[in-house]
Order: sequence, then C-alpha cells, then structure tokens
Amino acid sequence: MQSHQNRSRLSLILRSRFIPSFSSPLSLFVVLAAVPFPIYFSGLLSGRNNKPLSVMRFNSNLASSMVESNISCTTFNILAPIYKRVDQKNHTIRESDSRSLWLARNQRILDLLIHQRSSVICLQEVWVGNEELVNMYHDQLGTSGYTIFQLARTNSRGDGLLTAIHKDHFKVVNYRELLFNDFGDRVAQLLHVKTVIPFPLNGKQDVQQEVIIVNTHLLFPHDSSLSIVRLHEVYKILEYLEAYQKEIKLNHMPIILCGDWNGSKRGHVYKFLRSQGFISSYDDAHQYTDSDAHRWVSHRNHRGNICGVDFIWLCNPSDSRKPLRTSWVEAVFSIIKYQLHKASIAEDDVFAFLGANNHSDSLTYSDFCLALQKVNLTGIPHGLSFEETKELWVRADLDGNGVFDYEELKKIWNMTMVNQPGNCKESVMESDKDEGDDEAIGLKVNKAVLYPQEAEKGLWPENYNLSDHACLTVQFSPVKMLCS
Repeated sequence: MQSHQNRSRLSLILRSRFIPSFSSPLSLFVVLAAVPFPIYFSGLLSGRNNKPLSVMRFNSNLASSMVESNISCTTFNILAPIYKRVDQKNHTIRESDSRSLWLARNQRILDLLIHQRSSVICLQEVWVGNEELVNMYHDQLGTSGYTIFQLARTNSRGDGLLTAIHKDHFKVVNYRELLFNDFGDRVAQLLHVKTVIPFPLNGKQDVQQEVIIVNTHLLFPHDSSLSIVRLHEVYKILEYLEAYQKEIKLNHMPIILCGDWNGSKRGHVYKFLRSQGFISSYDDAHQYTDSDAHRWVSHRNHRGNICGVDFIWLCNPSDSRKPLRTSWVEAVFSIIKYQLHKASIAEDDVFAFLGANNHSDSLTYSDFCLALQKVNLTGIPHGLSFEETKELWVRADLDGNGVFDYEELKKIWNMTMVNQPGNCKESVMESDKDEGDDEAIGLKVNKAVLYPQEAEKGLWPENYNLSDHACLTVQFSPVKMLCS
C-alpha cells in the first residue's frame, strides 16, 4: 500500500515537472509541500543499455513556483529515420531501412513527450513521408490531449514540422504556414494561441494569456555562402510576424520562437534575433550572457561537432525594438566583416581587397557590387537581390557622394547588433503606472532544462540515442507589464 502511495505521489510530481495544471494550484502546493526535498527520480530508459536517461533534482523553490499559473514549451529535433545513419562505414544505410529500429526509437521519444506534458510541443525532422510514423504521433499525442498541426518541407523532402498544443492549456485562435521557397525547402508554422482558463494576475483580475508561437528548422550552414540564406529565412519569419500582428491588430503580445536554428550563439542568426529584442530563454534561466557560447550544447552534428543550436526564443511586448530592416542591414554588414576577418584581411587593406584595383581607398557602386560577390553575398542561388544590394549601397554611402570610403566603413562596422531594451517593465503595483502607459501581459522565464542532462554541462553522452539533438523544455509564467 505504501509503495502504491509513493508511486502515485511520484507520478503527480513527474506530471508537474514542467507544466503544472491551471486548476487548483493551491492544492498542488499542499501536495508538493508534503514531499521531502530534494527528490530524485530516474527518467525514461534509454535503448540497449537500459540505463536512466537522466536524474533530475527538485528543490524547495519549485514548490513555490508551482503556485503560479505556468505554461511550458518543448522543442526537439527528433532526427528523421531517413537521415539517421546506422552504419558509420556505409552512410547509405539509414534507420528508415529497419522498421523495428525507427519504431522503437520514436516510441521512446513519444514516451518522453507525453511524460513531460508540456503545454506546447514543437518537433522538427518528423518523418512525414511515412504514414505509420505520422499516425503513431497523431494517435498518441491526440489521446494525450493535444491538437496537432503538421507541415511537410516543400519539394517532398520527406521530413517536416509537427506542433502539438495541449487542449487543457491553450485553444488555437489561428494557424498559418510559411514556405520560405529557398533551395533548402524550409518551412515554418505560426500559431496564435490563448489560454483556456483565465488566471489571476497579481491577485486581482483574471486574464487569458495570448501568445504567438513559431516552430521552424533553418538550413544547415554547409559553407559561408549560406549565411545570407539563413538570414533571409529568419527575416521572412519576423516580417511575417509583423504583418500578422498588423492584420489581426494585435498589440503587446509575447512571441515564442522554437526550433532547430542550426547555428550557435556566435552566429549571425543569433545576433540578428537579439537585435530584435528576443532572448534565449535557456540562457536567461541560467543567467548566461551572449558570450557564454559553450556553457551548454544541444546537438552533435554529422561532422561530429557538438554545439548549442536549439533555442526557445522569447520576445516580450515592446514598442522600441529596432526597425526590422535596420537589423537586417546590420546583419548583412556583419557577414561582410566576418568574411574579411576569416580571410585575414586587415581593416587597412579592406578596400584594396574589395576594390577593382589594388590602390583603391574607396568603392564606387559597381565596385561595391563586385565586392559583395567576392564575399559570397551575390552571384549565388538565393543571394542578395538587386533591390537588397541597392539598399545596402544607400546605407553604405552615408554622405551620398557616390563613393563608399574608409570613414563610412568604420561607422558601419561600429554599429553593434545588440538587444535594444524595450519600454516595457514588469509592474507589481498599480502606482507603477504612468500616464500614457499601456498594460500588457508578458512572460517571464522560470526554468529551462536540456535532456539529456549532460548537455547542460557542454557534454554529449555516448549512450544517448533518442536523437542527435537534446530536448529543450522551458517553463514560463505570465507577468503584468507596462509599455509606454
């Protein structure tokens, strides 16, 4: 009897690890308060070795956080069987050739996801070309209370995205699909959701939280010429978000971007999103800075490198982010700077390298176009368009005299792609409000964990075989904000 009670109590804690129920938070607190801390439990069993995937620890802070109405989000690239290599000597042999292998691995993935019971699940590399696997995810997630949205990559690539929204936590207001139409055939899903049950905010009114969620998987940077393609993909997402918010007349709504971004904190995509007011929720939870690039990892790629590429980005309501096009131009110039640095070109020699002759100390427009081609921004599939090249030239020729010189170059390179703080601040008391302030509901990051646990230390365990990516889960709670 005692054993059964312990299992029941442990089951409740497991279900509440990331997503506490919206109903009766006080009763949940009472149950948790009765359980001694710390509590350890083993995760799901992993593959052949039959060893725990992780051991997670709770502390007393978790109990107090459960009192709030929290929502959670999981992102996970589950490695499509058509890409998973099972023979390192013969890369043509893939897991998709063995039904028993991919079926068992995906069942373990589903067990993990259902066990976590996140409010939102964003998956990448779902083998949408296999009806049995697709039905497996739809049936089991559907039975567990999720509404499912699926989007295949264009040109019948075989894999795609799957986003699952738990019916107990959110209702879907709108769903949109984004096709990037680049040569990587990448896509994105946009979901506008609203909490099912209103929650008390600051002990006063009940509020239904609205959030925009995006699930995507960017192109892998096989070489430097693809940097501009990846920036285009992110730009299209942010441009579409702006258009959607104007269309629906949405104001002051938090945005969550989930997925496999195929780039680390050192990359141009990361800096571009930071310049648009987004924060990496995992880094925020652990108080890491932008320079902490190797504190954690989430992927071991096909080259054997380990790096952190899976992010859940959060952008709270703000009226003072940089104009999107300004961030875009700065991002393109940062690519130029990186390419020159990579080629070991000193600043004094930049124009000699980029110009049409070795003694040039400035560039004309035609020289500028040739320079962009030298650094792989034009003359490649899906590089900069004519209009984008012209816009860059206008931004480069600051004084409008028809040439781009060294002083203008220095001014442009001194532009830093940093996060522009918004005019929103967390409000605790009504007295915080100034005349002209608008009230908004944002999100704050409570917790963020990577699975397997070793990834949080920048390590990749050899016995981990669910995927070549870690599973990232973040817990948020609503917060009242004032936006001027």
